Amino acid sequence: MTRHALLLASAALLPAGTAIAADPDLLVFDWAGFEVPGLFETYQQAHSDAPTYSFFGDDDEAFQKVASGFRADVVHPCSQMVEKYRDAGLIEPWDVSKIPEFANLDPKYLNSEVFKDEEGVWYIPTDWGVTAIAYNTEEVPAEDVASLQVFVDPKYQGRTSLPDSSDDVWALAYLATGTTDWTDVTDEQFTKAAEWLREANANVVSYWADPSEMAQLMASGQVLVAWSWNDGVAYLQDDGFPVGFQREATEGSSTWFCGMVNMKDGPGSEDKVYDFINSWLRPEAGPVLLENIGYGHTNLQAMDLVSDEEKATAGLTEINAPILAQTPNATAQRERQLEEFEKIKSGF
Repeated sequence: MTRHALLLASAALLPAGTAIAADPDLLVFDWAGFEVPGLFETYQQAHSDAPTYSFFGDDDEAFQKVASGFRADVVHPCSQMVEKYRDAGLIEPWDVSKIPEFANLDPKYLNSEVFKDEEGVWYIPTDWGVTAIAYNTEEVPAEDVASLQVFVDPKYQGRTSLPDSSDDVWALAYLATGTTDWTDVTDEQFTKAAEWLREANANVVSYWADPSEMAQLMASGQVLVAWSWNDGVAYLQDDGFPVGFQREATEGSSTWFCGMVNMKDGPGSEDKVYDFINSWLRPEAGPVLLENIGYGHTNLQAMDLVSDEEKATAGLTEINAPILAQTPNATAQRERQLEEFEKIKSGF
């Protein structure tokens, strides 16, 4: 069994909320699959133990859990969730004087007052990736995935999968209906996207909760076309599965980035919080992140350690197609999208 097959199999046994106990002085609340030793290598060298991890399956689930009283030291939300953590008073600014590699982060990932203002730096961007069409190259002709309309094609009824993530499905629906910027969506654009998403829902056999589940659905042959992150594709590629990753559909694809927030009054050691983030941000973590999960690193020096060929295989190169960037949008708009998505999944 290959390394990715082992990770895929083990991740399948770790539902959201599962914890892996290790160092009792640091609890990291993270996406399943991110407990990769190479990312916290210098932390483990310093403390002779790995952090304790607890896992979540999507951003909204993670926020609800910490807002309800679950205590963690570090949480790994994606960019559009940071404002909710701030507004709820759950996080505190990072002391970037304790983070040497902060100076090497790509500035574009901090270009928002949500992340950085006069009070300090609230968010440390760590990883980025894309959401695009994953497909079985032996069963699906390339021309079928030249457009996002493959997700509403009757030919693929019962053979598609979408992420159980409101942000990602709305990114898809907006793109498919001609909207590439979700920071200023009109009621007409929202309604048009919702109608398209209802049509796409009719083709969905399953909404995947994490990339390992998406990869398993495709590997089983049950799913032929999925709206996927890089890591699910990386797992399938590593296992020799005939998977394509179409980022240049006519209507485009989506990009996103995630990072770490420092929880206020965390139960563990604040010094270990900084040891953890410093291990994550060191340049050597870049190849580890890409090899194990398929994502790009926000540290420019880390990405310099990754070859152009590796970036291309992972789907991290520039494309000639529209891009919807999943940057922070209005909280009210996110809540509206989340509510509508739940209705759509329920058949309404």
